[in-house]
Amino acid sequence: MTPLSMVTGGNRGIGFAIAEGLLKLGHKVLLVARDEEEAEQACADLNGDVHPIVMDITAQGAMEEAHTRAVAVFGDIDILINNAGVMHSDELTELSAGDLQLSFDVHVKGPAMLTKAVLPAMLENNFGRIINVSSGYGSFAEKLGGPPAYAVTKAALNALTVKTAASVPAGKNVKVNAMCPGWVHTRMGGSSAPLTPEEGADTAIWLASLDEDSPNGMFFRKRKPISW
Repeated sequence: MTPLSMVTGGNRGIGFAIAEGLLKLGHKVLLVARDEEEAEQACADLNGDVHPIVMDITAQGAMEEAHTRAVAVFGDIDILINNAGVMHSDELTELSAGDLQLSFDVHVKGPAMLTKAVLPAMLENNFGRIINVSSGYGSFAEKLGGPPAYAVTKAALNALTVKTAASVPAGKNVKVNAMCPGWVHTRMGGSSAPLTPEEGADTAIWLASLDEDSPNGMFFRKRKPISW
């Protein structure tokens, strides 16, 4: 069976590298982006069994409609990688309510609603992988470094990961984990970042490929568990 993977924010950076890596493993990939032209161009650049899905994960109704259409055409999602992200660099005293809301919608609400949409079929089919692309900035153990809106909402994404993983009944081959890609040379990470998008994508691809005995409800960096 060819796994069907959905990658949000797949049109550039880490998401693009994740989609590329999954294609190399023989997956069919649904590449999610808000902009139709960018989604189609990314799929053309990847040149494989990859299909553009135009979806605004911050708009619940539009997201649900896009997911329903995708499932009708391609079938149930086997692997969901919640990769889409946004970063506002303002300090807490300068942070706007709008920026905080957008960070929450992209990092928490969108992944939560997509997880809600795909999880029932995963449980019914007894197979599924949900990987939340988080950050060490969202780790209490690492003191929530980084910009406030980003750190707080990534911490909430980590909480969503733990809560979702705990909801999976024992014995079901459905795994829900979070990963930190590290400091990656992307538009968000900046030109000083030491890691390539491919290096940042590696742990997500690895988590998507693990077998039934793989971990559930854990946080990883460079394929190794890290603390919440």
